[in-house]
Amino acid sequence: MLFLERLRENCHKHGSKTAIEFREEASTQMVSYKSLHAGMSKAAQWLSDQGVRPGDRVAVWLPKSVAGIHLHLASCSVGAISMPLNPAYSLPELQYLIRDSEARLLVVGSSPDSTSATKEALSGYGTEVVGMDPNRFDEQMPSGTGSCSSTEAGADRLAVMLYTSGTTGRPKGACMTHASLTANMEMLDEAWQWSSNDVLLHALPMFHVHGLLVALHGALYAGASCIVHPSFNAHRVLKDLASGECSVFMAVPTMYRRILAAIGDDRLDLRHMRLLTSGSDRLPVEVFEAIERQLGHRVVERYGMTETGIMLSNPIDGDRVPGQVGFPLPRVEMRIADPETGVESAEGVVGELQTRGPHVFSGYWRDPDKTKSSFNDDGWFRTGDLGKRDSRGRYELTSRMNDLIISGGFNVYPTEVEHVLARHPGVYQCAVVGVPDQEWGEAVTAFVVRRSEEVLNDELIIHCRQSLAAYKAPKRIVFVESLPLNAMGKVKKHELSRIADSLDER
Repeated sequence: MLFLERLRENCHKHGSKTAIEFREEASTQMVSYKSLHAGMSKAAQWLSDQGVRPGDRVAVWLPKSVAGIHLHLASCSVGAISMPLNPAYSLPELQYLIRDSEARLLVVGSSPDSTSATKEALSGYGTEVVGMDPNRFDEQMPSGTGSCSSTEAGADRLAVMLYTSGTTGRPKGACMTHASLTANMEMLDEAWQWSSNDVLLHALPMFHVHGLLVALHGALYAGASCIVHPSFNAHRVLKDLASGECSVFMAVPTMYRRILAAIGDDRLDLRHMRLLTSGSDRLPVEVFEAIERQLGHRVVERYGMTETGIMLSNPIDGDRVPGQVGFPLPRVEMRIADPETGVESAEGVVGELQTRGPHVFSGYWRDPDKTKSSFNDDGWFRTGDLGKRDSRGRYELTSRMNDLIISGGFNVYPTEVEHVLARHPGVYQCAVVGVPDQEWGEAVTAFVVRRSEEVLNDELIIHCRQSLAAYKAPKRIVFVESLPLNAMGKVKKHELSRIADSLDER
């Protein structure tokens, strides 16, 4: 049963039960499953009135809102391709995405003046730009129940296009079918033991695979309830986690860091929570341990990406090993292979993570060359991530292939150096990149956000050499106020590489 069919079934089955409770500081918007279905239907009719047809791209540039959820689900339901966008994008970023996608419709949540500016910036693109106030969504929708037909939502039809984060260059449109979305929901529903009794605390963005397809879709697929925050605020999240009404929470490492900072030296017992997950970036071991120490919960680390959804996860029942991302989900094929030959690697040997199965995307939007190069001849998708598998079948990530540093002829995996640096009490956050160097080829360079200015360069280098071979230790430490992060809290290492030579050591 496709995701949308399961959702409609849940809307009829659960009726008056809360699907979404959108909690803003001054107000709360309650949406039952019955109301969710009605909103989808009205939005579907509105999209048809705007001239949207099957296969059209519908770009939604709204703040996180119930209106955005309705439009996303409605776009999928009429056979269009939903394209949620980060509301923080600048106009030049927006221009690139609209030009690349050739979106039929762009819904913007802004003032009339801003809408006019957006229309002017996109003039000549062939995209209809419509301004919408998310708080007045019902007033702008057609009256009556409308229609939310699923006749166009075939399994192989494209449902969603999410642009990759662009941490290594220009974003690419990853296309997912209704079948691949459903496969992900089925796998996670089984692996994470979702039930209609669950209550998800949702504080993630909804333009990203994590917040939209894993968190929101996961809850709706199970017939569970979502308490949705419009944005992440550590103190508000802590308040709701402590209330005892939630059973599931999903976050990225940066969010957990801020939650721990908000707690300070206190402790909060979250043993009533059924599931806490971390993803979208590596969770440092020291943060994993701090969560267990201060929140009383062992986080479930998992691994996924825009092109595949979630592939690996630590188990709900069983050991959750810090630093490892667990086992393949049901019906997911995973292997570690030599990136040059494609030959499967032995246990404990670092290679490229590759995957195959119904969860894999259909390809990059209008980029057949990139799509072809991302798959082996035998159908394995090349993730571009390096890792290894232990004797029990658990997987561990080491770095991105394009993050690999070759210094003095030796391979250096940035994650290994970051692990060691992060254990120094004076390091709050760090990222390691390779910088071109005449002597070494690439010099291992660490960007560090420190807890105190008393922490010195030499001190950190010595600290690393106590645990690492000399060639792996940083040749240079650059202290910065903050690291450049994308919307999901992942470090944009290509920016660090570009600015390395322009920063003075401090």
